[in-house]
Amino acid sequence: MKQKKIVTVIGARPQFIKASAVSAVLAESDQLREIVVHTGQHFDANMSDVFFAELGMEAPAYQCAIHGGTHGDMTGRMLIDIEKILMLEKPDAVLVYGDTNSTLAGSLAAVKLHIPVAHVEAGLRSFNMRSPEEVNRILTDRVARWLFTPNSEAGVHLLREGVGSDRIHQVGDVMLDVALRHGERVTSDGGVLGRLRQEHGVQAGEYCLATIHRAENTDDPGRLATIVDALSHFARDIKVVLPLHPRTRNTLAKQGKLQALKNAVVVLDPLGYLAMVQLEKYAAIIATDSGGVQKEAFFYGVPCVTLRDETEWTELVKAGWNRLAPPVDATAVLQSLRAGLESTGEDIAPYGSGDAAVRIVERLSDELA
Repeated sequence: MKQKKIVTVIGARPQFIKASAVSAVLAESDQLREIVVHTGQHFDANMSDVFFAELGMEAPAYQCAIHGGTHGDMTGRMLIDIEKILMLEKPDAVLVYGDTNSTLAGSLAAVKLHIPVAHVEAGLRSFNMRSPEEVNRILTDRVARWLFTPNSEAGVHLLREGVGSDRIHQVGDVMLDVALRHGERVTSDGGVLGRLRQEHGVQAGEYCLATIHRAENTDDPGRLATIVDALSHFARDIKVVLPLHPRTRNTLAKQGKLQALKNAVVVLDPLGYLAMVQLEKYAAIIATDSGGVQKEAFFYGVPCVTLRDETEWTELVKAGWNRLAPPVDATAVLQSLRAGLESTGEDIAPYGSGDAAVRIVERLSDELA
């Protein structure tokens, strides 16, 4: 039997993580063959190349090298390139992940060529239409044939929006698949944590891991200043380790705040996947504006403070594993960080049992047969 062809479109670091689980299952399939397109949205070696190597993924068949510019400019250039690839490859389906510009471009290119779209991590809603990610995920869900949801709440959102139940498939969260697969590979010895222990006295279980990258924070001087102020003050209580996204670093440098931040917290360059897992797994608390890191904190049993006005992962807030701290007042953010230390949440399992990738591939195999 001739294999059906799946084109997977990815471009950002969280998508590499999610795709690694599904790509591993696809590689073993007799019915499906995957071709990976990397848009280039995350392009430097620490945020792209090293991820493929550490996650055991083959190099993408296509590298578009599209990054920088406004949302419209980036998405438009991606759309042009992806359309050309799809016209050349003529796949039976296109697989996209999450809520980035790469997700939207891949979905639009496919649907305009009448190629069915599968959306992994469908149905998530922050209900903030000012967020580019919210726009991307809603539009992708609207045009996708297969909506693979990570939890029950995502399905409820889709049904409320009028999506037919036949398109919704609750499979669990592929990030749990990845956490189970790779979490055991790291210990508290050696690696980046070993280096931080020697150079800065950072001890396992006694530091805050922080990440800042979302445009709503980095592009707003007031919000960014609030985050910097809160983390700097929190560093007087506990060491703060901050792997700094390139865009965030550039913004802080332009605002003249980078050196002051370095004086208060331990600033690192972007990390590879396993290094990040090590820091997440052994943190006392995590402060982030990343959707994926919120879940990874939960997977490793670490309390999280989300530096946003809202989150897609409301079940973690309800269960006490996560708390929202909108970065509009540094004192309030600092209070949330202090309250989060040594806190624990309820014993919940909202994201399946770690077999989401298998269920996704089985569904696609059945329906494309």
